[in-house]
Amino acid sequence: MLERNSFFSYVKTKFEEEHWSLDACVGRALATNEFKREDIVYTKTLYNYVNKGLIGIQAIDLPEKLKRKTAKKTGRENKKKLGHSIEERSAAVNDRSEFGHWECDLVIGHKTKDDHVILTLIERLSRRYWMIPLEDRRPETVMNAFKKLLADYSDHSNEVFKSVTTDNGSEFSSFADLEKISSTLVYYAHPYTSCEKGSNERHNGLIRRFIPKGKRIDDYSPEQISNIDVWCNSLPRKILGYKTSDKVFEAELDKIYSKRAA
Repeated sequence: MLERNSFFSYVKTKFEEEHWSLDACVGRALATNEFKREDIVYTKTLYNYVNKGLIGIQAIDLPEKLKRKTAKKTGRENKKKLGHSIEERSAAVNDRSEFGHWECDLVIGHKTKDDHVILTLIERLSRRYWMIPLEDRRPETVMNAFKKLLADYSDHSNEVFKSVTTDNGSEFSSFADLEKISSTLVYYAHPYTSCEKGSNERHNGLIRRFIPKGKRIDDYSPEQISNIDVWCNSLPRKILGYKTSDKVFEAELDKIYSKRAA
């Protein structure tokens, strides 16, 4: 193990200071050739070392390892007919083969109506995650925030926002109206089936490391929320070949802009 001390120090630093997962540490080190292959251990071995207390990281400090469980899919009937059912989504949306399809949710802090909320969105292919603070959860407030996103991308909005999948909460009751002002398709998940927006739900869980349940959202400044957003999008992702979601998202935008320029 002594010859791998530099790698273990790297893992400990990334884990403690940048809150990377152990797998992200291993994958990123391999992808960037920062260490010789023989000086790196695979993720499973690294977890074994942690469980044995050999590298200065305790198993109890691995939140995802302790809480992760497989979501059970259910076939509940979508009783609220707010718009298109998730069952109508195309294969390109479901298999993440096409850029521009999003999942959407609200993160609530204190369960009082006078607290702020955070509108969260994640693009399914790149896993680019956005956190947008809102003063309340009224449908018109949520809708106006999304209209601003469309305006921010102006001529490219129909390519960046091809579809949005959200839940049946009353705060999203006006979302189907997006189809009247843009080409964005809106799909509603089945009630009580958070696994149908699994990427968004997982990232909402990540930000609970910084904003625990029950804490008021309006106690956090826009700068603090922005810093959490930056952290989420700077994590190397195994599913992205240990690239960051920021890099993949920007590469997809470049493709759109290049097509328009040509």
